[in-house]
Amino acid sequence: MTSTSTSTSLRARPARSGATAPVDTRARRAALHPYLFIAPFYVLYVLFMLVPIAVALWLSLCEWVGLGAPHWVGPRNYAHLLTDASFHRALGNTGIYVLVSLLVIVPAALFVAQAINARGVRARDLWRTAYFVPIVVSPIVVALIFGLIFDRQFGLLNSVLRALFGTGSVDWLGDPTLSKVAISLVMVWRWTGYLTIFFLAGLQNVPRELYEAASIDGAGPVRTFFTVTLPALKPVAAFVAVTSFIGAAQIFDEPYLLTGGGPAEATLSVAMFIYRAAFERQQFGYAAAAGVVLFVVVFTLSRLFNRLLGIGRTQ
Repeated sequence: MTSTSTSTSLRARPARSGATAPVDTRARRAALHPYLFIAPFYVLYVLFMLVPIAVALWLSLCEWVGLGAPHWVGPRNYAHLLTDASFHRALGNTGIYVLVSLLVIVPAALFVAQAINARGVRARDLWRTAYFVPIVVSPIVVALIFGLIFDRQFGLLNSVLRALFGTGSVDWLGDPTLSKVAISLVMVWRWTGYLTIFFLAGLQNVPRELYEAASIDGAGPVRTFFTVTLPALKPVAAFVAVTSFIGAAQIFDEPYLLTGGGPAEATLSVAMFIYRAAFERQQFGYAAAAGVVLFVVVFTLSRLFNRLLGIGRTQ
């Protein structure tokens, strides 16, 4: 009797394991389904982000004119960058553009957003559209318009200055110092409205109860701005500051179209330096080395800004 029950149980076990095998297979397949849905993102990320970065790192250690096989030169391109006066000027000019973006454009965008968000403002949607228009206008059109505004002989700005103050013809795009001012003015005009949209969205999410409580406590507009508005906008302001820094560090359109990097490389940016090295002098390895340096600097400072501004910290 015992041997019969034992043999019966032994014959039943394979059948039981065989019945669960298809269930386990289906479970494993079902667990793979989410990864199949997110796989396109990672494939594109690897192809268009990681692979180009790896190729740029390898190419920065080579000498290549665009044809034939690259010639390995090791860190010679980076050593050359350390003594290249043009690259140093490009870094300094880019630093000025970054300061203009952080110290002028970001506060101006916050001020404009605060004004548009004020109660009693009519045609608010019209103002939003008007401030956002510059970012959707083609950079070539922007360069043509401001080229006419800054023209030395017949420019609108010089005509206004001549009528009001009697000044002579100011060479806005030909003077090494004034050309930086001209580029900065174009940056302010073009990017302030774009950043205003982010601040405006943040202001509309600030609870009205906080303003009412501040009003009951007797806080004026200035005190309310610093005690209620700014703390509530900290995440948005941090995002805008980092985004503005990255955009200014890679500036290319404004100096390239208005001044061509001149006069005497007074408005040359790092992005323009990379473009010249690659497409005008066919020094693709040298351009890749400059691009790697720009990437490392922007990435490092962005991480530092994130840490200082508290982005990504758990509360």
